[in-house]
Amino acid sequence: MPNYTTLVTPEALKALLASDPAGIRIFDARHDLGDHEAGRRAYNTGHIPGALFLDHETDLCSPRTGHNGRHPLPDRAAFAALIQAQGVGPQTQVIIYDASSGPFAAHLWWMLRWIGHANVAVLDGGWQAWRTAGYAVETQPQPLAVASTDIQDLPASLVGTADAAAVLANIPLQRFTVLDARAGNRYRGEVEPMDPVAGHIPGALNRPNSENQAADGRFKPAATLRAEFESVLGERNPGDIVHQCGSGITACHNLLAMEIAGLTGSRLYPGSWSEWCSEPTRPVATGA
Repeated sequence: MPNYTTLVTPEALKALLASDPAGIRIFDARHDLGDHEAGRRAYNTGHIPGALFLDHETDLCSPRTGHNGRHPLPDRAAFAALIQAQGVGPQTQVIIYDASSGPFAAHLWWMLRWIGHANVAVLDGGWQAWRTAGYAVETQPQPLAVASTDIQDLPASLVGTADAAAVLANIPLQRFTVLDARAGNRYRGEVEPMDPVAGHIPGALNRPNSENQAADGRFKPAATLRAEFESVLGERNPGDIVHQCGSGITACHNLLAMEIAGLTGSRLYPGSWSEWCSEPTRPVATGA
């Protein structure tokens, strides 16, 4: 069975389900930031056969303190135990999908890599592409297995992170560059629908994650993505890029797009703008 580490097509996933169903695990990551029950309702209405639903507000998030962002990462060992309890072993091919545009699937893709799992890919085009292809749908919900204890020996993480302290210290030094995945009007501070402060981290560049996909909802070709990111980043090394968004979710969409483009090794600021702006002493920039 081939190993998929960035994207998988609906056709390839259908073939995997037919040839080696025991060797794959599918996660449904559909979510709506404005309606936290929408993803579960959609899953219960219909999902890819065998898929398990993971909730971004509960399963994939730790308690919020008001200062750690809107989607703080869960405890790494506890999250690894949850994933392992669902039958994911070192060689399991994990496939993740959401409602087509991909940011929630990309976030879970990054989280699997965060706990050291390499064979994980996002379904290109998501649920909509699967349905458009006319493939099978299941309506019976699949219950999550309960993780009884945290695992003891975690594999090394395959991804890097930067925290608020590192981002703050970097502002006068610019040893790395923050890339903001939010829409341009949020980056410029013209509107802010989610967080109490508008603007962006001083020195950050802007690449809206919505620009990563073609009109059909699938990611643009690798060469196109590479050219577009290089036009924003210039001569900067991919390893010197830290991705940021509102709460660490759509930033992973940009991170995945860069990996697809062959621009590997960038990092994530998980707390992102929602964490950054919760501390009034941290500087805020507006405008282009």
